[in-house]
Amino acid sequence: MLSVFSVTFPFFALVLCGYLATRGKVLPLSAISGLNTFVLYFALPCMLYRFGAQTPIRQLLDPAVAGVYLLCGLILVAATIALTKRGNIGWNDAAFGALVVAFPNTGFMGVPLLVALLGDQSAGPVILTMAIDMIITTSLCIALSRLDGADAHSAATAVKNALRGMATNPMPWSIALGALASAVGWQLPEPVNKTIAMLAGAASPVALFTIGAVLARSQMNAHEQVPVLQYVPLALAKLLVHPLLIWLGCQAAITLGVALSPFTVTVLVLLAALPSASNVALLVERFGAHGGRVARVILVSTALAFFSFSLAVALMV
Repeated sequence: MLSVFSVTFPFFALVLCGYLATRGKVLPLSAISGLNTFVLYFALPCMLYRFGAQTPIRQLLDPAVAGVYLLCGLILVAATIALTKRGNIGWNDAAFGALVVAFPNTGFMGVPLLVALLGDQSAGPVILTMAIDMIITTSLCIALSRLDGADAHSAATAVKNALRGMATNPMPWSIALGALASAVGWQLPEPVNKTIAMLAGAASPVALFTIGAVLARSQMNAHEQVPVLQYVPLALAKLLVHPLLIWLGCQAAITLGVALSPFTVTVLVLLAALPSASNVALLVERFGAHGGRVARVILVSTALAFFSFSLAVALMV
């Protein structure tokens, strides 16, 4: 466990630094949007492009990985909505509660952390699952969130708007361009490649620091009271149920003859063991769901993940 902590501690320590800097008002709240913009539109796309371009195309388009991960995600979304949609929690809050359970923090935390733990060969499954979460799982949950007093046309409009939002997100495009470069064996000119490498190198520390800042801001801005039973079980489901479901799905697929290597199973389980994606809080604000509830799920899952994720690494690696 000490050797595992030696790898995971710096990542969570950077999240804590961002959190404390914001809570202590060293980092102004107005600066967080600038950090987010830098990570989302510059550093992280460059890192994803580099990993995509350096990863064999067959790993980026692995149907076995995509099928198992997507099926488990859909099961988790359906189960979460079925168990939480009651009382004052309608389709809007239930759908985004399901999204925050099924969507790990792959971009800001998963890519750098798993590459540090398992090596560059883990980038293929990581990038593929990120694309699934950003395009399919997110769009589905946004569509379901529109079902409160709405008809099928409103849900279809929501899906269309979600896909439009994905089209303006640079991360799927950077993944696609990296995959294309990998497929055709294309290399960037050396000055451009060095520029992208510098931006990619900044992605991990700035992204982790920004996670902490975003979590602190959401906690500072969420004044409404939220019952513990409305967010702690969701955080535990993210950290415990999601990786267990992925492991069971992988074992079932292997039993049926699907080609999944032990290394790929390890990557998928550790991906699912990551805390909830912080960008779900931004979607919640946009679509008018309960921001305080989702922010607390993200905060609790991130805090507990230091121990639960490290334990998962010790068990799987």
